[in-house]
Amino acid sequence: MSDLVDAKGIAAHGLGSPSVQRFTTKNPEVDAKPPADMYTYKMNYPSLGQCVIINNKNFDKHTGMSFRNGTDVDAGHAIKVFSSLGYKVKVANDQTVQQIQQLLYKVSQDDHSQSASFVCVMLSHGDEGVFYGTDGNVELKKLTGLFRGDRCKTLVGKPKLFFIQACRGTDLDGGIETDAVADDSPERIPVEADFLYAYSTAPGYYSWRNTQKGSWFMQALCEMLQRYGKQLEIMQIMTRVNHMVALDFESFSNMPGFTAKRQIPCIVSMLTKDLYFPH
Repeated sequence: MSDLVDAKGIAAHGLGSPSVQRFTTKNPEVDAKPPADMYTYKMNYPSLGQCVIINNKNFDKHTGMSFRNGTDVDAGHAIKVFSSLGYKVKVANDQTVQQIQQLLYKVSQDDHSQSASFVCVMLSHGDEGVFYGTDGNVELKKLTGLFRGDRCKTLVGKPKLFFIQACRGTDLDGGIETDAVADDSPERIPVEADFLYAYSTAPGYYSWRNTQKGSWFMQALCEMLQRYGKQLEIMQIMTRVNHMVALDFESFSNMPGFTAKRQIPCIVSMLTKDLYFPH
């Protein structure tokens, strides 16, 4: 069994106006002890929501992208674990850039008013900021941006989770030795709020995939979700995913310079509340 990387090797900030803090406290004693659910997403909707899995294995020759052995294992694990959590899972295999855009646009225009959340699992080659369709690449922001609050109104205020198994560059991590192991009143929220982006690797780095067992990240994600999905908060789960990938995996490859490498996922959270999947 060999460990592969998920991509081919590819070798002025404006200052806004001063912010104004607005204090609306009317009763300090009451506000000092907010209700517990003020910081927890409401999940008791009729549906937990959709889980869309994009699984790209075969690529057009002109892209220079290699066949992704092991990705079907990742997709199978994701189908099983997100179905068991309660999501309605849809799988799309070998999608072109246009097909990915059309698929996610259609989903973003669905009525999610009876759903608690949305999940997208993205399995393909990649580079920093981009994701590969079978015929080329597209900016990730173009895809995830379809679910922004101003574009997908029925998911406003609800968690939108993106799990991205793809390279983000060509750097390799050789590791290092260590000595120690609310209320219902209307409110305005940022359009980028309530997203979680779970990248399989840190910016600029390769993402490793075992040809028989699947990618390190998806192995860890599915195991931790299966083990803790109905008892721990999502960031606690993702910290355990980071721990497993960082400590339990090491590359073995016949390619010079690709053996004994490590990996650390990167979790970017814009969530505004704690997320617990329903029991």
